[in-house]
Order: sequence, then C-alpha cells, then structure tokens
Amino acid sequence: MAEARFDDRVAVVTGGGRGLGRAYALLLASRGAKVVVNDVGGSLTGEGSDSGPAHDAAREIVAAGGEAVANVDSVATAAGGAAIVDTALDHYGRIDVLVHNAGNVRRAALRDIGVDDFEAVLDVHLRGAFHVVRQAFPVMCDAGYGRIVLTSSIGGLYGNHDVVNYAVAKSGVIGLSNVAAIEGAAHGVLSNVIVPAAVTRMAEGIDTSAYPPMGAELVAPAVAYLAHESCSITGEMIVALAGRLARAFIAETPGVYRPSWSIEEVGEQLDAIRDDTAPVVFPPVPNGHDEHIRYSFTMASQAIGHV
Repeated sequence: MAEARFDDRVAVVTGGGRGLGRAYALLLASRGAKVVVNDVGGSLTGEGSDSGPAHDAAREIVAAGGEAVANVDSVATAAGGAAIVDTALDHYGRIDVLVHNAGNVRRAALRDIGVDDFEAVLDVHLRGAFHVVRQAFPVMCDAGYGRIVLTSSIGGLYGNHDVVNYAVAKSGVIGLSNVAAIEGAAHGVLSNVIVPAAVTRMAEGIDTSAYPPMGAELVAPAVAYLAHESCSITGEMIVALAGRLARAFIAETPGVYRPSWSIEEVGEQLDAIRDDTAPVVFPPVPNGHDEHIRYSFTMASQAIGHV
C-alpha cells in the first residue's frame, strides 16, 4: 500500500501544542501537510495563556523539514475561531483538514458544579468546535473537498463521575459532526469523530500506574486516516484507546408497535421494548434522520394493514 501523504494539503489542529494535538500535528506534517498549530497555551482548567506550546510545536515541525505556523487564538469565541481559520487562509490560501482537539477540564459533581465551570468547558470543547467548523466548513464546501475530525470522549458516550460539563460538551460534538457530514456529503466534505484516550496532561490526578501503554502516538494514525483523502467513511465515530481501534455507533432495538398505549402496557412490554438481540442502526449519512422516521412509520403501517 502506498504511503498516505498530505502533500499540498493544509491542516488546522486546535490544541495542537501539547498532548494528543501535538502528536496529530507532527504526524500530519511528517506526511507533507502544511499545519496551523493552534494552542492558546492555557492551564488544564483553561485559564491563562502561553504562546510557547504552539510556537514550540511549529518550530519542531519546521526543524524537521516541514511547514507550520503557530496560532494562539482561543476557540472559545467566534472571533477566535475565525482568526484560526484565517491563519490557514492567509498563510497557505486554503484549508483542507480541520482537527478540533482543544480542551480543558473542570471537575465537579453534578450537585455541586457552578455555572461558570459548566460554561467554561462547553466554551472550549463544544462551542469551540462550532466556532472553527462554522468558519472552515463553507470554505471546504466551496472548494469541493474537506476533512473534519472532531473530538468526543468515552465520557461523552457513557458519562462519568464529576465531569458533567465535559460529558455534555463531548456528546454535543457528535451531533455537530453528524450535521457536517450530512450537509458536506454533496461537496466532498467528510466529518467524523475520534473518541481518544491517552495518558496526557488531561489525565492529571488520575492513577494511571496500572494502565497499558497509552501514548498519543497510538491515537494519531486513526486521526490522520480520518483526515486523509482516502478516508472512506463519514458521520462515524472511531474509538482509539490503548492500541484498540473500534467503531462506536448509536443503535436502537426494533421496538414494539401498538395503536395506543397505557402506562401499564408500557411496563408490561418493557422487556420487548428493550430487547437488543437484533439492533437497528440508522447511519447519519445519507439520511439516518428520515430512515429512523420511515422505520417507525412502516411498522405502524404494517400493523394497521394486518388489523
């Protein structure tokens, strides 16, 4: 198989100065991409700023013979999102790949969390994703090509203790990616979600002593594939954890149809309603939304036809 190259492609990686984002930026650059390394350089909680991480990663790329430029604008504002994408357009004249990886963490139990801590995490993970996608997406569509990779989390899929802000944000990113995949399909723009786990700065405070190898380098190839022109999927979620790659997806049980329901009948039929031995999947692309509705309508029509 030929080496996957990104020659003449321009990639923006948010949160690209450290951890997972840095691994993505370095790998893309090593395969020929021109990279905008965005990183505000804030603390783990998202406070403060430091231009060092973005510039250090960009310098490392250049020193290795690649092309990169640093950007320190914040994804948390619409103006910052525009400035990040404009950096790619101003320096390289295009944007082919957008990887939104920027993140922060503010831990608190649901019963205790304050509004400020809730909003601060949504600002970076979820609103930040929107701010950069909203700017890059039309440019990609007009060019007839684009690859978007957004970052969710197992916390976004399944929840976790003391991170309701993070879980909500990472769940929302999935919806954003699905819409980008649906609306981008006719324009050569693919959008997928990476669900990564690695021992980076974000794992601070967690006992990782018994973990298997979980470096960022185990995640980066999956992200680079999703960012590559050969990527054959859109509207999907790829899990990357400790060397394991898998597809995550939303599924439903076939369900039970009745022309009317009582409270008691819901309870009586609950086992059948929840029976997941033959799950049904409606991929977002080409039209999971309408397929979902059509499935339910068909069940109702068939049942009525047998009455």
